[in-house]
Amino acid sequence: MPAVFLEDRSLIHVGGVEAQAFLHNLITTDLVSLPSQEARPGALLTPQGKILFDFMIWREGDGFVIETAAEQREALLKRLTMYKLRAVVDLVSGSEEGVTVSWGEETDSAGAVDIRFAKAGVALGRRSGNHGRDSAELYRALRIESGIAVSGEDFALQDAFPHDVLMDLNGGLSFRKGCYVGQEVISRMQHRGTARRRVVIVSADSPLPLAGAEITVNGKPAGTLGSVVGNKGLAIVRIDRVGEAIANATPVVAGEVPVSASLPVWSGLVFPSTTDEASA
Repeated sequence: MPAVFLEDRSLIHVGGVEAQAFLHNLITTDLVSLPSQEARPGALLTPQGKILFDFMIWREGDGFVIETAAEQREALLKRLTMYKLRAVVDLVSGSEEGVTVSWGEETDSAGAVDIRFAKAGVALGRRSGNHGRDSAELYRALRIESGIAVSGEDFALQDAFPHDVLMDLNGGLSFRKGCYVGQEVISRMQHRGTARRRVVIVSADSPLPLAGAEITVNGKPAGTLGSVVGNKGLAIVRIDRVGEAIANATPVVAGEVPVSASLPVWSGLVFPSTTDEASA
């Protein structure tokens, strides 16, 4: 069973009798329906609906664990504290540094199961501390193959909507619970079907350029390349423009490298041949 230690991840522990209500009314994730031993993606949004912080969250006893990028933790903790007001909630930085991800057999005993990978047919668990010796490149390759984007590598915070990174489909975005920060904008995007940018898996016959390379169609920008391992990577693109290119057999290029693009199978999305939104 591969196991990779992610030293660039950190934890926040959220406890107290009002922990669930506090978080449920603040972040994108539906916590009421969150079972034990399941890790779901989530985000704290700006009022304009952009992702301010992204993270994974799972239950721990009567509280929750939030796993986020190490460089985000203190800012996220400060923002949560700002929203706390008089809520009976304890917010504590985790003493553990880093998170181990493992997948394959016996994952159920190796931490909270990551629902994003489960949707892609991969049983992957997340737990605090260093329990892995495999290369981080192995996990990045699995993440690319599964079509799972993360901030810092695939998109910049405050620059992407949850729909852009498939949070409307991977369990991290609820449209049935009450209001939370940015909810009105996100609901409007959902009901109007105006999402155009989506995560795609790109591949080439030669090594891809570095992350940040522009994806173009006929010299016009269509998106940006994110995580890369060899000749495969993730990109967030305008699927209407890429769909039109595919329909017309027009080359899609990353930097100067011709690429093919596919939407993650688990998403149920297809490239539109018109400007209509991709749908299942």
